[in-house]
Amino acid sequence: MLGLLLLALVPHSPPDSTGQVYSGLRRQLAVDPPRLEETITIDGVLNEPVWQAAARLTDFSRYSPDDGRPAENTTEILVWYSPRAIHFGIRAHAAPGTIRATLADRDKIFSDDYILFFLNTFNDGRQALVFGVNPYGIQGDGSLVEGSSGGGGGGSGFGGQRVGRGQMDPSQDFVFESKGRLTEYGYEVEIQIPFKSLRYQSVSPQTWGLSVTRRVQNLGHEDSWVPARRAAPSFLGQAGTLVGLQGLQRGLVLDLTPVVTSKTSGLPRAGGGWNYSGGDPEFGGNVRWGITPNLNLNGTVRPDFAEVESDAGQVVFDPRQALFFSEKRPFFLDGLEDFATPNRLIHTRRILEPVTAAKLNGKTGRTTIGYIGAVDDAVVSATGTDNPVFNLLRVQHDLGEQSRLGMVYTDRIDGDQSNRVAGVDGRFVLGNRYTLQLQGANSWTDRGTGSVSAPLWQATLTRSGRTWAARANLRGIHQDFRALSGFIGRAGIANARISNQVSVFGRPGSVFERGSMEVALDGTWAYDNFVNGRASQDRKLHFNQNVTLRGGWSLGASVLIESFGYDPKLYARHAVERRTGTTVDTIPYNDFVLQQTGRLPNLDYVLSLNSPRVHGVSFNGFYIWGRDENFFEWASSDIVFGSFGLRWRPTNQIRVDGTYLIQSFKRRTDGSTTSISKIPRLRIEYQVTRDIFFRAVGEYRSTRQDDLRDDSRSGDPILFLNPSTGVYERGGALGFHNETFRGDLLLSVLPSPGTVLFAGYGSTLEDPNRPEEPQRLRRVSDAFFLKLSYLFRSN
Repeated sequence: MLGLLLLALVPHSPPDSTGQVYSGLRRQLAVDPPRLEETITIDGVLNEPVWQAAARLTDFSRYSPDDGRPAENTTEILVWYSPRAIHFGIRAHAAPGTIRATLADRDKIFSDDYILFFLNTFNDGRQALVFGVNPYGIQGDGSLVEGSSGGGGGGSGFGGQRVGRGQMDPSQDFVFESKGRLTEYGYEVEIQIPFKSLRYQSVSPQTWGLSVTRRVQNLGHEDSWVPARRAAPSFLGQAGTLVGLQGLQRGLVLDLTPVVTSKTSGLPRAGGGWNYSGGDPEFGGNVRWGITPNLNLNGTVRPDFAEVESDAGQVVFDPRQALFFSEKRPFFLDGLEDFATPNRLIHTRRILEPVTAAKLNGKTGRTTIGYIGAVDDAVVSATGTDNPVFNLLRVQHDLGEQSRLGMVYTDRIDGDQSNRVAGVDGRFVLGNRYTLQLQGANSWTDRGTGSVSAPLWQATLTRSGRTWAARANLRGIHQDFRALSGFIGRAGIANARISNQVSVFGRPGSVFERGSMEVALDGTWAYDNFVNGRASQDRKLHFNQNVTLRGGWSLGASVLIESFGYDPKLYARHAVERRTGTTVDTIPYNDFVLQQTGRLPNLDYVLSLNSPRVHGVSFNGFYIWGRDENFFEWASSDIVFGSFGLRWRPTNQIRVDGTYLIQSFKRRTDGSTTSISKIPRLRIEYQVTRDIFFRAVGEYRSTRQDDLRDDSRSGDPILFLNPSTGVYERGGALGFHNETFRGDLLLSVLPSPGTVLFAGYGSTLEDPNRPEEPQRLRRVSDAFFLKLSYLFRSN
């Protein structure tokens, strides 16, 4: 009844509009946009006569944190297309003073108000290109692949199961035009997406999937034109459609982007002064050819990273787990959604220093194809003389309305050494609540002495639901499984996890909007122990609570009850030094600890908080404390882990982002500190114009570690095996204190993706930590960086 009343009160379009109205709440989701032989200037003002004839998408409803309620703010989307582009107009209403908007850099709009367009040009309900804009028309874009990531929303607690749309990958940048402005009623934006920037079906007429969402930051709400249910197994499967599209003209799709880079590196010279090397220009480039509307061929020579900014510092919480760093190079980011696989069997950042590469990707019929061939530089070769060669193939075939079957093949050939991986996977939507995801793969690794074969497998069953959601996951990775073209965080384990989550919702307009309680049971085995039916190594029982409050506040709290078993593989090179009188014995850690150590019981507590932006400031915090394992000495310890962030937007052009990481382990026997790491990081950006900004980044890292000892048992010193001599030594287990500072400066001119000017400087300072020298940071390296590229696009 409330929804019908709002429909009657909200004006659908201006009185002189002739465009057809499509109400989301009335489920008028098949949109027939007019095809008009018109060209317009993208200036953020919807005053051209063509907009009066555009189809109008109205009557949005709430999607997050709760669905099924009419939106509190009126949103109207206008859509039409010309032979060469599709056009969207936005009229977004809001109360005075509530709009959050800045003159942000590209892909930095997601703390502002923004609107996202999910274009599924193959209408397969499985993946979509995402085009986003804030009220000024600043762009944020990427892709969404169903089943490739966790859902969005639902609070900020530790490990809470997420319900709703998957997270968009903002890595890709598309060429399109947009401009917006604030108005008396809210804001207005014009968008033009050339068909050259899209891949789509080779039929006429054709139908595209379309979803539109609006983020209202001052309420903490996300509204959707399609009345989508968060409990559904697929967000894109609920999309509306653009029907009757015909006469689409891409023309010749040929993009040529020559690139010139130059880097000058400096190191201190013995006796004083500095030596600088490099500085000569290096030439490379990218080319993209649209063979057909649904198939692209790309080539590159010496692709480089998009910007000069070092990866943000991370701390190692579990030394058995590798750290992940995302891809940043534009060539590999383009079309990345076609290479998504469970367990990241394809990760292009493993191609470290590519000399050249080629890529073919697209969709024909119901089959999506992606292939990358690359030649890496010999400097990263295990032999030092051969160029490693990569072949990455991903094929996916649509089944039914929302399911998919896929296969993957990768190889890395380095002289007489090789690694090959082949696998199949599937995502099957069962009814309107259940999703089953399966994967099986095998690797063959030859280090020049014969091939070693090893499997990987996974099965995940998910039940989506508004008030009750559940997930069961079983995964195994053999200790010899290798994916040298992918990323496997930890091999040699099997893991089983079962979680159940119950959610409750507040009344309309109340401060409390959503709360959830999750209970998760998790077990990890050494792979061979799992296969042979032996006991698990690590056991976890987690209780996670999340609360979402009106206005964009979210809070989380967890209690983690865990029990960790000793991992002999982690300590295979450890020993203790036992002194009895004048006798010194070296006892391998595994022989010593396995005789004296049971399981380590853990009890941890977690608090988390995310705030909306209030008076230009927002913050987030994640804090764990309690009793946990000390991997340095395999003992129980008092731990602290904190991750904190602060965002300040003093003006529409200035962005200040600060983060702080801390990790601490204290011995429970005497309270002494085994290890403590602190990483504060500050980034300041000034957006001179829409296309130009300055950035300064500073990151300080302090790590202090005590002399390692067998704390909870004998107190004897710990030794590490020197692999080159075969002798146990004290060196690597001695205490140390390292301090480093990394600073980066960047001038960025980016009028459009592909056309850029980057000029940067980076410097690293370290504390030598020498008793004979005063404690202070000293510059140990620096570098100057310049990149210039220009996108030549065929007409």
